[in-house]
Amino acid sequence: MTGSDSLGVAKIGVVGAGLMASQLALLFARKLRVPVVISDLSEERVRDAVVRMRSRLERDAARGRLGPAEAEQIAALISGTTDPSDFAGCTAVIEAVFEELEVKRGVFRAVEAVVSPEALLLTNTSSLSVAAMAEGLRHPERVVGFHFFNPVAVLPLLELVRTPFASEAAMAAAAGLAERLGKTAVPVADSPGFVVNRLLTRLFDEVLEEIDDGGDPVAVDRALVPWGLPMTPLALIDYIGPAVQAHICTALHAAFPDRFREPASLAAVVAAGLPGFLRADGTLRPEVRELLPEPHDVDPEDVRERVRAALAEEVQLMLEEGAVGSAEDLDLCMVLGANYPQGGLTPLLAERVTA
Repeated sequence: MTGSDSLGVAKIGVVGAGLMASQLALLFARKLRVPVVISDLSEERVRDAVVRMRSRLERDAARGRLGPAEAEQIAALISGTTDPSDFAGCTAVIEAVFEELEVKRGVFRAVEAVVSPEALLLTNTSSLSVAAMAEGLRHPERVVGFHFFNPVAVLPLLELVRTPFASEAAMAAAAGLAERLGKTAVPVADSPGFVVNRLLTRLFDEVLEEIDDGGDPVAVDRALVPWGLPMTPLALIDYIGPAVQAHICTALHAAFPDRFREPASLAAVVAAGLPGFLRADGTLRPEVRELLPEPHDVDPEDVRERVRAALAEEVQLMLEEGAVGSAEDLDLCMVLGANYPQGGLTPLLAERVTA
């Protein structure tokens, strides 16, 4: 790979101008100090993304996290475009557009037409097949899953996803890029949901089915508090975004219909256009209460045991499938990507995990 800095990175492209794409562009500019081009179909969205990133740099300078000159230098590296040809000369291009396979395939076809055969094509997909995105490209061997976690600047995990097409050179380049970005890259298989989203979604499914069956939503949500997780399940769904999580649920239900569901309560919240289940104080939104069955009391220990059994089953299956290399890597993913307590998930499930 060729480039202008000492380690071969010349320029980075980011496809998409939403909040995640903006976080990625800013990370690349701050860590690599090379030009970063962010694109979208809408000039307004591109302009808003560039303004958002520059405002963030100004706030960091005002708080003493960056020197004013340094903030200006980083801001000057970031530009926006609606023309894919502006990705010419990029060492790597990462897409962070809507989770729709055909949309992502179209992005990669457009990018491949203008970048060199050695340029990395990276996807930040959270649940779609990376191999399916690479199919039909002239150089599928350089497509790599490069899945960050939100907030990008804070969470250290990067799920590094290898397809059957991927070359050793592409994987090595991607791993090196992750290291330069200050991320811990954990190799994972190209399987639905990878590691973190697959496990979180299995947890969400069990909790939401309890609620769908009439379990008191707040009691069900708080049943896992003794585990010391960073957020309750409903709070985390609200943080991810109900529509985003519903899309992940659909993808995992399609892949594993015997274990993953499309919860009715989540679908109802999305259909109603609500921002989430909970108010800021952790109580249930009244509008959500109207969408759910009449609640009945639940035994928190029964809820915990149900979730524990489901997660133990999923961990066992993932290890047997090779979705992740080891229980240690799985725990590392949950600590670094989901802020789980030190030790990760399997200590909570120890009596049910044998691999």
